Amino acid sequence: MSSQRHWIEAANGIRLFATSWGNPDNTPLVLVHGYPDSHTVWESIATQLADQFYVIAYDVRGAGKSSIPKHTRDYRIELLAQDLVAVANELLPNRQFHLAAHDWGSIQSWESVTTPALQGRILSYTTLSGPSLDHAALTLRKQFKSMPLQTLKQLGKSWYIAGFHLPLLAPLSWRLYLGKKWHRVVDQLERKPGLPENPTQTSDGIYGINLYRANFIERLSQPRVRIAHCPVQVIILEKDAFVSEAYMQYLPEWVSDLTMQRLNANHWAILSKPDVMASYIREFALAHPKLSV
Repeated sequence: MSSQRHWIEAANGIRLFATSWGNPDNTPLVLVHGYPDSHTVWESIATQLADQFYVIAYDVRGAGKSSIPKHTRDYRIELLAQDLVAVANELLPNRQFHLAAHDWGSIQSWESVTTPALQGRILSYTTLSGPSLDHAALTLRKQFKSMPLQTLKQLGKSWYIAGFHLPLLAPLSWRLYLGKKWHRVVDQLERKPGLPENPTQTSDGIYGINLYRANFIERLSQPRVRIAHCPVQVIILEKDAFVSEAYMQYLPEWVSDLTMQRLNANHWAILSKPDVMASYIREFALAHPKLSV
């Protein structure tokens, strides 16, 4: 299926690159990728959904063909949320749309579904492997009071985050080794060789580290209550090597319209099981049609 390319001007002089599929007159669906990926991670799913939706996937700042910010502070979640507003306003002016996101795309998209900027425009949100950092911090505090050992074990899944805060080690590992080998790591995790490779893997790995450095300490130490303003579908990947489903334990406190799905898959199910992922996203979006305004 043919696609269209777009450039969007965002905050701090950032230019965002996006690709779209399908008829622009169809209900829009925006896809947001995680770390260390680019928008190309969604391509197989996007082409499947383009028969019913106008699908847009964009490279977040610092990834793919989008601009690389000069400062770590320019990766703050508030600015990432503004980028989604810029994409929506440029490509979908005054239109409602569905939203689906994975990994860091999900983390940053929680900001958009719990703050006013896009309230009334986001029809539904499907999230995989990326809790709100505010929700995660509040959940960890609750869990630690009753299950301290289990909570520490849960945190063990996120050991790599500490490494990302080291000044030289993480970027150097991407330059010297991980950039060339990462696609094999994903193949092994998903137990499916030959999965699509990210053409900008090394740079995405290097610069995306700033997502963690700009946000984790502040958000986890000073969490704020975040209430979703749209229906949310959480797809729990039961073999996820990086994100524990325990972070979803208290979601009903913050999401009034919540749907939980489970899938026997690892972290990159969007690559290894695109048909299933497309089906989940499609059915949830179709169940939440346009709102009257």
